[in-house]
Amino acid sequence: MLVRTAMKIGYACINTILSAEGISVNRSMVKRTYAERGIAYASALALQNVNDLQKVINWNVAHRLLLYRMSSDMFPWMSEYEISDLPDYPAIKQRLLEIGRTAALHSLRLTFHPGPFNVLATRDDLVLRKTIKELRQHGEIMDMLALPRSPFAKINIHVGGAYGDRPSALKRFIQNFRSLPAEVSTRLTVENDDKANMFSTGDLLIIHEETGIPIVFDYHHHEFRSGDLTAEEAMFLAWQTWPSHIAPIVHASSSRKKYEDSSSTHTAHADYIYEPVNLFGLKADIMLEAKAKEQAALRFKAELGS
Repeated sequence: MLVRTAMKIGYACINTILSAEGISVNRSMVKRTYAERGIAYASALALQNVNDLQKVINWNVAHRLLLYRMSSDMFPWMSEYEISDLPDYPAIKQRLLEIGRTAALHSLRLTFHPGPFNVLATRDDLVLRKTIKELRQHGEIMDMLALPRSPFAKINIHVGGAYGDRPSALKRFIQNFRSLPAEVSTRLTVENDDKANMFSTGDLLIIHEETGIPIVFDYHHHEFRSGDLTAEEAMFLAWQTWPSHIAPIVHASSSRKKYEDSSSTHTAHADYIYEPVNLFGLKADIMLEAKAKEQAALRFKAELGS
């Protein structure tokens, strides 16, 4: 059984320090290139990406940043093929297993946050089929990493669309969730939105009650869709949806408009974190959604320690 341990601080996808050295986990290509060069080129890029993922993981361990969101772009255009059909699949599978062992050895928590085109609340059958496939593939990657089938290795998404009728959208989300394979359904989490016509933390409670899916609380989003809850109330509501033996994950970011660029949109994220993250006495892991990535996480961690 996994247990809640010391708080983990993390960042998403790109390590800017290593990127300057040519280390990348999101090599990709445009659709035309995929059409011209096909699955063999996608496979070669994916192998380079997972090889560099090992380097990023090693860097994170060395700097004690023990929460990391993997890039959904590690496998270019994976919606167009099955991962097991890649020519380099054996080498990719072996490398991912080694990365998973490194993460487990150092208690580094790995997660995914698939893109906004994954919409379980969709009213379109084609979008739903594509969503289920894409989410399944994220789960398959986590299985290759030998990560637990639990929200410890979360695959986090948004409801995806209210279509002017939040109750009906929530109902579709719940219904379509039941079509997901176990490698996804056991890991899925859902996050509150930053638009007034979308879903607050309180709105998401019905999903948890019907499916058991934990809620990821995003502080910055809460400012724009509070659902008449205080941050403390929403944080506690989300926190109590998680299994007692797994630390909840919260998302934190600062307003770019407020701190760095007054011409930015209200919802834009700043490069760094400019205020404390109040957990209201609760224990949780913190994913920093800051544009400066690992540099923001290192600064935040240093300020937290001081």
